Amino acid sequence: MLTARERIERQKSRPALVVLHRALSRLGSTLTVMNTGAHPDDEHSGMLAAMRFGLGMRVVIACSTRGEGGQNSLGAERSGALGLLRSREMEEAARVLDADVAWLGHGPDDSVFDFGFSKNGTDTLARWGRDTIIARLAIAYRRYRPDIVIPTFLDVPGQHGHHRAMTEAAEAALALAADPAFLTAGLEPWSVAKYYLPAWSGGGDTYDDEVPPPVATVEMVAPGRDLPTGASFSAIGEWSRAYHATQGMGRWITDPKTRWPLHLRQGPPAAETDIGANLPATLAELADLLPAGPADALRAAQQQIDFAQRAYPDRPAVISALLQAATAIEHARAAAGDAALRAHGHRLERKLVEIDAALLLAEGIDPIAWAEPHRLPAGGAAVLQVQLDGSSLPVTATPLGNADIDVGAPVAAAHGLSFALTLSPDASPSRQFAPDFASLGGNGPLKVAISASIEGRLASMVIDLEEPLTIAPAHSVTLEPATIILNRLKPAATPALAIAVRPAQTGARLALDAPGGWQVQRTADGFVVTPPADLPSGLYRLPLQIDGQPGFTDQAIAYPHIGRTHFRAPQALSILALDLALPAHARVGYVGGGSDRVGYWLSAMGLDVTDLDDAALAGDLSGLTSIVVGTFAFGQRPALLAITAKLRAWVEAGGHLLTLYHRPSDGWDPQSTPPRPVRIGSPSLRWRVTNPAAEVNSLLPNSPLLTTPNAIGPEDWAGWDKERGLYFAAEWDRAYEPLLAMSDAGEAPLQGALISAKIGKGRHTHTSLVLHHQLDRLVPGAFRLLANLVQPA
Repeated sequence: MLTARERIERQKSRPALVVLHRALSRLGSTLTVMNTGAHPDDEHSGMLAAMRFGLGMRVVIACSTRGEGGQNSLGAERSGALGLLRSREMEEAARVLDADVAWLGHGPDDSVFDFGFSKNGTDTLARWGRDTIIARLAIAYRRYRPDIVIPTFLDVPGQHGHHRAMTEAAEAALALAADPAFLTAGLEPWSVAKYYLPAWSGGGDTYDDEVPPPVATVEMVAPGRDLPTGASFSAIGEWSRAYHATQGMGRWITDPKTRWPLHLRQGPPAAETDIGANLPATLAELADLLPAGPADALRAAQQQIDFAQRAYPDRPAVISALLQAATAIEHARAAAGDAALRAHGHRLERKLVEIDAALLLAEGIDPIAWAEPHRLPAGGAAVLQVQLDGSSLPVTATPLGNADIDVGAPVAAAHGLSFALTLSPDASPSRQFAPDFASLGGNGPLKVAISASIEGRLASMVIDLEEPLTIAPAHSVTLEPATIILNRLKPAATPALAIAVRPAQTGARLALDAPGGWQVQRTADGFVVTPPADLPSGLYRLPLQIDGQPGFTDQAIAYPHIGRTHFRAPQALSILALDLALPAHARVGYVGGGSDRVGYWLSAMGLDVTDLDDAALAGDLSGLTSIVVGTFAFGQRPALLAITAKLRAWVEAGGHLLTLYHRPSDGWDPQSTPPRPVRIGSPSLRWRVTNPAAEVNSLLPNSPLLTTPNAIGPEDWAGWDKERGLYFAAEWDRAYEPLLAMSDAGEAPLQGALISAKIGKGRHTHTSLVLHHQLDRLVPGAFRLLANLVQPA
């Protein structure tokens, strides 16, 4: 559960009058707009803020992947763990925009996943399954019934292949969603009224659209500023984008954008002056499509909604008007007829749900709920607390849980109500990647329905728990170490592995599933694992078994902006056997930026490594032969950026500085950050090689960095994952020599992946290869190359 300080911070971020205004602003439109993208952070946040808070539209963000193949500026989470972290970031970003999220991909084990940067939309669709992603989008169209669909990016050369694929799929799904022959249980065909393309270029620091954007046919114009906060809608968009912290998002806005040009690709041929033209954008405009009786009722409802919005913050006046609006909508619904309800009933149902939420908030009913504890194993027990203070009206709280959760009778408490919770003993662990996120609540396996009678109307809403109730695995197992680098050039018995089982399971049977010829001996605190003599080079994985079932590791993920979550993955002991020569007399310092594990791997290789904290950076560095600066570190470590002159002097005195890839925005001044000028290429799409199997040519095959102590050959470039590298150097001082050349198919070779310069008595080497990722993937060649790159100058 949240700490008191966390709860206070959350309360401060939700002033009651702002929350009420948000609820009232939902009532201003009957339209739904869907913004499609490929990754968390692809949404066009400023425009969506204007649509939601300025125009009252319902906003849905359709996202194909969880971003698991992207970068992480905050920490070392990768792959599935990063996907879970970025999913939480997307949910919190959507919460700021009061938007729903429709996930089309469900994590790294799904066919629709973020496999890394792509320059080709066709290839992306082939890897995802073209029919799969189009069908999932069509289902999302039918479920959310958007009137308007807008992809964030154009399908043009120079754009990310994932973005291109999503834009192609978004258009292809329009016909499929409307096709009665495409059967989806419980969902009727739906025709999207308008499909727009952005009439702006997607170029910039990352992408480089080669084709001009289409001509604008209409502009989405922000209607002034947000009333309760006084902020521009662009600024609110940045409040949302700041939650994408792993991607370094969130900018301070000095010149708020107020217009977004759009190109109508598919829709009514009639001229339009705004995106809501020729659509039933309000209840009053919807009334024009209905017979006289229900039409009059909807016009009356619109008048009351308009009055409630004008009356804000006069709570009694707001309540009176909303009660009349709800009654009128119910009359219209009852008289509309089947055909009208099939076409527009969802709009009326949504408005009634939104009115109920606004009524409760206007009455001061804004409860919170939490479970103590919020995370427990199958068969575990907890207490659900619901805080109901804030209103003089009797309020009912009804927990809504799935079949695995037994909820006891309510017990009165000083703050409201409490309920005993018991999980079924055979409950399965919680789903890690939720299929959607609902802005009006109802997320997670347990939520609470809140209701109260307000002047004869029973108003209800559903609230989420502060932190979702999570069913944890019965065993959370950690192998220490979980990975061993077995150097065949220095044979030695593998160390004992300490196993901690949390929570303690005294009767659990633990075993490692080892291949033939391996010896595994159980000890009091773990195992002793002995591989066969003369073990061939390769990667060996020994899965952990607990009571005959796969054992899992449970990685805690906690950041202030997303709270706490856990990533669950099967646990195994991994042993990489390879021939790895280490440089003689190397004493390596590592400066991490928190976004890679290179320091850990250097130690695992058997090198003498010192982790350089801020105090060490300020101290004497002369005892080190080599210093490795981790990814993004100049941007993450101010103490490092402050000693660039000191590092330059250390290099000139004989040190070897190895800098791993940086973005231009990571504190990298081309003139002053490296010992000699090095400019990183931009836009990055032009300065990366996305094919992990791209041919690598040695430009200086006799360089010690490619020969000593390991002779780097074609086999060392085999088995790479995701990509070769990114943020390649584009220009460099004449002192530097490029060592490698590589390219994606059909492109000119790039030579900025690995450059090195002799400077004074020392050396600076800069690499844009994704070594940190290959190390995590246990690619042998990455370890052998890294050993060479940290040799003394």
